[in-house]
Amino acid sequence: MKIKWSFLLLMLVVLTVLTACKEEASEKDPKKAPSETATNGVFDKASKDYLEKVDLDYSFNFAKSLEEFKTNKKLGYRTAGSEAEIKTGNKIYEEMKNIGLTEVTRDEFTLDTWEFENADLSFTDVNGKKYEAVLGGYQINFDSQGEKEYEVVYAGRGTKNDLAELDVKDKLVLIDINQRTEWWVTYPTYQAHLKGAAAVIAVQNGGYSEVSPDALNAQDICGPDDAPVFSMSQTDANVLKEAIKASKTGSYKVNFDAKSVVKFDGKSYNYYGKIIGKDPESYIILSAHYDSYFAGFQDDNAAIALMLGIAKGLVDSGYQPEKTIIFNALAAEEWGVSDTRYDWSTGAYNQIFRIHPEWVGKAVANINFELPAYEHTTSEEIRSIYELKPYLETFAKTVPAVEGVYKDGVSVVSPLRTWSDDFSYSIAGVPALRNDFQDSDFMRTHYHSQFDTEETYNEKAFLFHHNLYGMLAIYYDQTAVVPLDFTVRLNALKDSIKQEVFEQAGVKSDELVVKVDEAIGLANKVNEEVKSVNDSYRKALDEDDTEAAQKLYDESRALNTKLLDVYKVAQDQLLKLTWEDELIFPHQHAQNNIENLSLSIEALKNGEIGTALDEYLWKIDNNWYTYDWEREVYDYFTDYVLDQPADRLMWGAGRVVGHVDLFDPINSLIAKRDQPNANVAEEVKTLEQALESQKQLLDTLVKEEVTSIQTIGGMLNK
Repeated sequence: MKIKWSFLLLMLVVLTVLTACKEEASEKDPKKAPSETATNGVFDKASKDYLEKVDLDYSFNFAKSLEEFKTNKKLGYRTAGSEAEIKTGNKIYEEMKNIGLTEVTRDEFTLDTWEFENADLSFTDVNGKKYEAVLGGYQINFDSQGEKEYEVVYAGRGTKNDLAELDVKDKLVLIDINQRTEWWVTYPTYQAHLKGAAAVIAVQNGGYSEVSPDALNAQDICGPDDAPVFSMSQTDANVLKEAIKASKTGSYKVNFDAKSVVKFDGKSYNYYGKIIGKDPESYIILSAHYDSYFAGFQDDNAAIALMLGIAKGLVDSGYQPEKTIIFNALAAEEWGVSDTRYDWSTGAYNQIFRIHPEWVGKAVANINFELPAYEHTTSEEIRSIYELKPYLETFAKTVPAVEGVYKDGVSVVSPLRTWSDDFSYSIAGVPALRNDFQDSDFMRTHYHSQFDTEETYNEKAFLFHHNLYGMLAIYYDQTAVVPLDFTVRLNALKDSIKQEVFEQAGVKSDELVVKVDEAIGLANKVNEEVKSVNDSYRKALDEDDTEAAQKLYDESRALNTKLLDVYKVAQDQLLKLTWEDELIFPHQHAQNNIENLSLSIEALKNGEIGTALDEYLWKIDNNWYTYDWEREVYDYFTDYVLDQPADRLMWGAGRVVGHVDLFDPINSLIAKRDQPNANVAEEVKTLEQALESQKQLLDTLVKEEVTSIQTIGGMLNK
């Protein structure tokens, strides 16, 4: 439901918050009194002028207008390199010019493209009536060339055991799946593909699309284009399952008309426009993606509209920035490269690594938007890199509250996650943040389904995001030195050390801790210098002392460059990924494996095979997938992370430290699980060998971390 506010109430909100008076707000006042940390000069005036120009009707209507172009006439979809994505990008390009942005630019890049035209399935139900179902799609190649008859079989969850006794060759395989708690659709799809299936039809059974039994779901496939899969609702699947169950053969004939086309090395475009500042060579980059599944109102139409709404508000308010503010609309966030683990954020990765690598070192921030017209939690969470957390916590106190939304205010959480475009910017060397969205019911209910529509629109949340991030752009713009506090990352590294695991591995943490503490001391000295410069710069701006402000700004260029260099080194050397795409420090890879290998060995020696299997072994690298899939499936999705060229792995290249292959001992233990007094000596021997290798790896990683911290400390000292 859309929630309409009157213009009068909106103005009351603005005037109450931005006056310099510090009287207590009344109970009926939708705003809180200004924080003691708020400035009373240029920032307050610029914020007031901006907030008066925020136009939610403009933003909402533009968000809705992005649904105009569709790949699939029934379901929507605006996919990588598709005609719908290209036309939508051109629309955004023209709108950037219309609202007054300058140097509006179209950047071409190479990607794999996807056009999903249709997937319509029909059959006769158990009552003898024709039943029709519209299916969702994934990024695969499949063309029935019009309506074609297929047999459908039901295969439970689609595991190797589920398929073992089934003849699926040239058939459609109907499966149930929960991608949040079990596995990605990639695995059962490829398993069925190896058995000769024509395609898989996946039915979400919890995890995603829980909003309705009629919901479809779409995700990135992370697999080969020649292993087809489609999405079906629970409602339609139940009717089809009933028909299959009633048949005498265990299969059922349906008519299927589907076309999904992936092409390699196609083209798409990113777009950006600028508000050029007094410094044309220092950038604050705001970004959002414009591709979508289904209608994509929240993800990410509203985010594009928020970004342009902020741009329009700043332009209309007459704000003249110190730095140049770039508004970047990105293609192919949902998917853009076939058959790779890291197939999303393709547009952003190309933009900052391949098209505009010169932005690195000049861009002092990336503020990225996702799903911003929905109240995901009771506090607005800004998810940022470690280094911006203290700065953002100070800024958050200046943001006006909006009655009826985010009752717990603003919180800042770190580190970033890999699910959105800000991660690509951050590892390139641009300090990044976004509005958080992952820890909410929306992810389980509406996310990537046809129910992501304007019915989810919360105008108050949308207003709050316009206020917060427009003000943040101004606040950051009036900061001379990029406010990177390296103590946060360094303390997080120190806190991640599990001393008992280090001791068990015979690896000393003393030198690492000493070097981290030394670097923290140096970082604190840098923090004092940065704060002094930024306080003086803001004071000069408030006093309209342009000469002093410019002098401070010019003198801080070298410090800015050095801080951004340190940040890039930290990203390159201290940031790794788990096999589930979570951010970790390098030593945590081996530390996790040592802990779980040791516990599994102990359990096996105590005769507890089930404990080893159910609690420990599945946590080691990619071995969760040994339990339910054949060796060929397991190897395929392990090797393509370790052995693919870096240009296909993009932002994931080199981020996974390694892999312990436990396929054979795990499957051997599964076979022995119920055997009384089972002999597991051979399995224990294999695990002990793996444990020794991980102890050696931990020692190597810790030594590398010591060197990295020394490098960072040396850079901070200079």
